[in-house]
Amino acid sequence: MPKPLFAGTPLPDSNPPPNLDKSGKPTLEVQTPEGVVLLSKGKPVTSSDPAPLPSGDAESLKLITDGDKEGDDGFFADLMPGKHWVQIDLGESKEIWLVWLWHFHKQAVIYKDVIVQVSDDPEMKNATTVFNNDFDNSAEFGVGQDQSWVETNNGRAMPVKGIKARYVRFWSNGRNIDDMNQYIEAEVYGK
Repeated sequence: MPKPLFAGTPLPDSNPPPNLDKSGKPTLEVQTPEGVVLLSKGKPVTSSDPAPLPSGDAESLKLITDGDKEGDDGFFADLMPGKHWVQIDLGESKEIWLVWLWHFHKQAVIYKDVIVQVSDDPEMKNATTVFNNDFDNSAEFGVGQDQSWVETNNGRAMPVKGIKARYVRFWSNGRNIDDMNQYIEAEVYGK
């Protein structure tokens, strides 16, 4: 895991989501079947934002599967405000057992409407939603049952249970302090 980076004075959240995980216990290890490996390193990434920063083009998206989870400036892709997604193409359909996501973690922030979908279709036709923490259906994919969390250097592990898919799409809809969508790393594990 990368080192913790909280910088500056933490911003108070006067209106935390009702589904906020308050345990303070990060998931550092997840049991998966034998033979499960990291599938996503170096795989191509696309997004709903045609000009993600820092480079203003698709080069920025390579940061999401480069294996580097550091939270400093220059280590994350920054998408436009509002509801957006990034999508990893695994190259072929694989049995997916775990996804692990890192948003910007230099501040204690809560990303809104985090939804993870998998499919064999790049347009997400017949997608299976494997994680959804949208408590009020503001992303319009239905009310989710998963918890929101305060982003840290540990990211968030999301077990998937062996669903076969080629594409993995990660949605977000800003964060509790502004409408920014910042992705540091997304890992997909399977076989």
